[in-house]
Amino acid sequence: MRIIFMGTPEFAVKTLEACIANHEVVAVFTQPDKPKGRGNKMSPSEVKVVAEKHGIPVLQPDKIRKDNWADVIRSYAPDVTVVVAYGQLLSQEILDIPRYGSINVHASLLPKYRGAAPINWAIAHGEIESGVTTMLMDAGLDTGDMLLKSYVEIDDDMTAQELNDQLAASGAELLIETLARIESGTLKPEKQDGNASCYASMLNKEIAKIDWTMQSSEIRNRIRAFNPWPVAHTTLESLALKVYKATIADLHVVETVSETELADFIPGMIIKTDKFGIYVKTGDGVLRIDELQWGSNKRMTAQAFLLGKTIGTGTQLF
Repeated sequence: MRIIFMGTPEFAVKTLEACIANHEVVAVFTQPDKPKGRGNKMSPSEVKVVAEKHGIPVLQPDKIRKDNWADVIRSYAPDVTVVVAYGQLLSQEILDIPRYGSINVHASLLPKYRGAAPINWAIAHGEIESGVTTMLMDAGLDTGDMLLKSYVEIDDDMTAQELNDQLAASGAELLIETLARIESGTLKPEKQDGNASCYASMLNKEIAKIDWTMQSSEIRNRIRAFNPWPVAHTTLESLALKVYKATIADLHVVETVSETELADFIPGMIIKTDKFGIYVKTGDGVLRIDELQWGSNKRMTAQAFLLGKTIGTGTQLF
């Protein structure tokens, strides 16, 4: 097949590589280069790097729905457009250009978790299963007819990055199977049940601020969901404290504090510290911070952090 590929982040790379290995990728659309790092040097997307390595034309419109981009796409005479986390909405005119339409590889089991951050919100909401859905795109937001699905178990300690990596690999395989079955005419699209959907909103740093009144399990899920970005965070002594890993602590583990004494602490208060970590009162129990980054210091275990920092019982995290 002649494929136009549209994608931007690292998640899309494995699918692009699978398309290159199995089909003819005639052009790649990706987001414009953006400033990155301390020097704000303009950097290409991960997809652009791979496309240029293979000598594939790269196009980077600011807004693909404007100007003559539909005509540009027609000029490549694509059989199909493959879209993976491109980052721009496509008009129905653009979606309808390819012979077989436009296929999206979406990182959730649709219709659940439509939107920008399905991987993160699946973990944040405590799901035990996720997956990838290939979908025949329409002009709505992840509302098109479903084609194929693959399933991935979410382990109890899995972070968003780890789930991202698994879904990127399974998504690439699923897309190749989807294209093969489209060509053979053996694929039957399935309508989505909109009543079963929920919206996976875009992430930002404010969303990742820890609310210590939540249950321990909810906070821990969010810590996993926002690792590696935007990273769950709180404030210790007026400096940001990023939390990368935490464990729910059974009350009997907090040996030096009785249940009566525990009731005197409010959510966000540090109950104790020991060689294993920092124990913090939550809405329903205790959470132990295991890995963190404080202020401008490097990321480290809580054990290493406590070797150089003393934190008193009753210290409040905000």
